[in-house]
Amino acid sequence: MTFPQTRLRRLRANPVLRSMVRETTLDPRDFIMPLFVCEGNGVSTPVESMPGVSRLSIDSCVEECTRVRELGIGAVLLFGISGHKDESGLCGADDDGIVQRAVRAIKANVDNLVVITDVCNCEYTIHGHCGSVVNGKVDNDRTLETLALQAVSHAKAGVDMVAPSDMMDGRVGAIRESLASAGYTDLPIMSYAAKYASAFYGPFRDAAGSAPQFGDRRTYQMDCANTDEALREVRLDIEEGADIVMVKPALSYLDVIYRVKTEFRIPVAAYNVSGEYAMVKAAAENGWVEHDRVMMEILTSIKRAGADMIITYHAAEAAILLRGEGD
Repeated sequence: MTFPQTRLRRLRANPVLRSMVRETTLDPRDFIMPLFVCEGNGVSTPVESMPGVSRLSIDSCVEECTRVRELGIGAVLLFGISGHKDESGLCGADDDGIVQRAVRAIKANVDNLVVITDVCNCEYTIHGHCGSVVNGKVDNDRTLETLALQAVSHAKAGVDMVAPSDMMDGRVGAIRESLASAGYTDLPIMSYAAKYASAFYGPFRDAAGSAPQFGDRRTYQMDCANTDEALREVRLDIEEGADIVMVKPALSYLDVIYRVKTEFRIPVAAYNVSGEYAMVKAAAENGWVEHDRVMMEILTSIKRAGADMIITYHAAEAAILLRGEGD
C-alpha cells in the first residue's frame, strides 16, 4: 500500500500550529463600526430588525465610541437621523446638523478614534432618494452641489474622513474640489465606489428612516449582475481623488472585492451590510447556526477576499471575541 508523502493534515491537528500557518487573520483594527445618531439626550432605541443595534443620541453615541475604542476598534462611521428633512437634502449641510454636532462631541471626548461620516442625501430628503429629484428623477449634477456642501460642513466639524455613498457620477471629484477650495486638501475620501442596488439594505433603511417614498435606486446604484462595471466605477473614483474605495454589500460580492484589490492595489473597504448582519442574528436566534462561528467565518471571508477594512455591525462583538482569544 502506498502512503501519501505530503499530508496537509499534519499542520491541522495541533491548534497552535494551525494558528501559526493561518493565512488570514482578523484584528479589531480591521473593523469600522457603523453608528446611527439621532436627536435627544440619553436615547438608545433598539432597531427591531437589527438585534444589538440602536439609534443613539449624541451623548449615548459618545459613550459607545468610548467603548468601541477601548475594544481596539479604530474607526466609526456615522449616519445621521435628522429631525428635519427637505426636498434636496440641503439640510444635511447645516453646520449645526446632527452629524456635525456628533463629530464635534466625539472628537472632544474620545481620543485616537477615526471618525468617518456618510455623505449622502437619503437621510435628509423627504422622498428618501439620495439626491435632488427633478421631474420624478434624481438630478445627478444638482445633487453634486449639495453633497459637496455636506462634505465641507463635516470637514469644518472636524471629521477625519468623509464617505460619499450616493453613487452620483462625478461626486468624488466634486467633493474633492470643494474640500480643496475650503482648505481641506488633506482630508481623505472613502468612496462607496461599487455600491449595488441590493435587497440586503432593508434593516438599514428601517434604522435610518431612509427608504425611498417612490420607485427605487436602481437608476444610480449598480446592477448586481455586473463586475466589469464595478472596476470602471472604482477607476473613475480613484482618478477623481478617492483614497479608499468600498464594495457594498460584502458577502454576496466577495468576487468584486477580490477583483478590485487585485486590479488597483489600493486600500479597499467592504461593507458587511444590515441584511447580512440580520440574517446571522435571526438564524442564530432560531438555533439554526452557531452565531460566533458564523460571524467570524463571514468576517474572515471578507478579509480573505481582499478587504483591508470591514464596516460591520458585528465589530464590537467580534472584537470582544478576538480579545478573549488573545488572553
